[in-house]
Amino acid sequence: MMSNETQAPGLLGRALDGIERVGNKLPDPAMLFLILLFSVWGLSALLSGMSFDAIDPRTDAPIEVTNLLSAEALTHFLTTMVSTFTAFAPLGVVLVAMLGVGVAEHSGYINTALKQMLKVTPAKLLTPAVVLVGIISHTATDAGYVVVIPLAGVIFFTVGRHPLAGIAAAFAGVSGGFCANFIPSGIDPLLQSFTQSAAQIVDPTIQVNPLNNWFFAASSCIPITLLIWYLTDKVLEPRLNRTHKVNREAVDIPVMEQTTVAEMKAFRIASLVMLVAILGFFSLTISESSTLRDANGSLTSFSAPLMKSIVPLIFIFFMLPGLVYGYLTKTFTNSSDVVQAMSKSMSGMAHYIVMAFFCAQFVAAFSASNLGALIAVEGAGALKAMNLSAEITIVGMILLVGFVNLFVGSSSAKWALIGPVLVPMLMQLNISPDLSQAAYRVGDSSSNIITPLMPYFPLVVVYCQRYVKGIGIGTLISMMLPFSLALISIWSAWLLLYWSLGIPLGLGASYTY
Repeated sequence: MMSNETQAPGLLGRALDGIERVGNKLPDPAMLFLILLFSVWGLSALLSGMSFDAIDPRTDAPIEVTNLLSAEALTHFLTTMVSTFTAFAPLGVVLVAMLGVGVAEHSGYINTALKQMLKVTPAKLLTPAVVLVGIISHTATDAGYVVVIPLAGVIFFTVGRHPLAGIAAAFAGVSGGFCANFIPSGIDPLLQSFTQSAAQIVDPTIQVNPLNNWFFAASSCIPITLLIWYLTDKVLEPRLNRTHKVNREAVDIPVMEQTTVAEMKAFRIASLVMLVAILGFFSLTISESSTLRDANGSLTSFSAPLMKSIVPLIFIFFMLPGLVYGYLTKTFTNSSDVVQAMSKSMSGMAHYIVMAFFCAQFVAAFSASNLGALIAVEGAGALKAMNLSAEITIVGMILLVGFVNLFVGSSSAKWALIGPVLVPMLMQLNISPDLSQAAYRVGDSSSNIITPLMPYFPLVVVYCQRYVKGIGIGTLISMMLPFSLALISIWSAWLLLYWSLGIPLGLGASYTY
């Protein structure tokens, strides 16, 4: 009998191979965003003279497509090109975090930390451990994209497994499971604010609890982790071993040899320094008058200074142990060695910076054109017009959100657009705003991992290219498509099961209105 690594691909494998071949014929991601930018310009000019019945819930006025080829729009594009690039949020997140991670990596601290982690993590539980860490990383906003995903590749590579399987498992946890978490995070009050305002269109007195989906989000970690675990170990990794073999000698990752006494001592001291720094910092948050809290005293809202400091904290809390470990082990002998470590981490980001430039221009143009708003509102209106049963409507809503997510990446932007249409509509079917929001979370997460328009998608392509040269968009889409389809199916079923059993969705939540 053939092993999983060598057996011929089945129907699913052939389909994914085909998707990969077609996808990899697409231009480089940077050029793809440039082509999409030109396409948005042309489409905006074509549709700008047309009238649409769709009402923008943000302005209560009919949606109008803006002509981006007008003289005024082109002038605005030229004058804001630089600021659009420098203000592109994912760019700063990635580069600042990677400066600190680079010091920790090139000092040898991360290498030693991984060795210690692998000692206590059973080999059979490596995949679910990576997935769970990815899910929990949502608490720290975008930390998972710049820390968890690349480290997962290193971990799998170190233990002799396919590194792209580790990257895919982490990506599925971080992005595919975006709206699941044991720990409440900033996404909870953000979505709640839009849900409440949408519900008050029908009932001005209604109040929605910020943790109205907490129990459902926490319980979702179980099926999501099991699902990603199975797909990674039984479906994806055997396929990768067949189609994308890794030349281990060509990968620039230090071989994990036995930890020396000196390295272990340096690791303990460096870790203690990091722990003291973390505890010292968070002691500053205890006081109700802490400057790290928002105006309402919250630490977890998106407006809280603590949440806005996550990326600088990643930089500091990786930098500190890296410096201590590097100087104690003589990896760093002077400040030039530290700067060189930062430079090495930045050199690996060169391709991403180029992609980020074109991605930033496209995202800004797509938003300014109002095409995303038109797609979202028209889609919500079409679902409303179908007049389906409550259960089928919920599933239809999940599929709609998953589709719209391919074009409009921002979770809050999508909910601001379609929430005012769907929440009141479902309230007329006696479906509570809490259940509508839970359905939205499922659809919003499931298709994150298959859309190249998601700002961090090109970054994950770069992570993969570290191990297998020539990997493109098609490869990553073919890797993640089974996860996306399975997530939207199983997670939808989990929500329907939750609903049928009447298990509370969260604090102060209900299923019926």
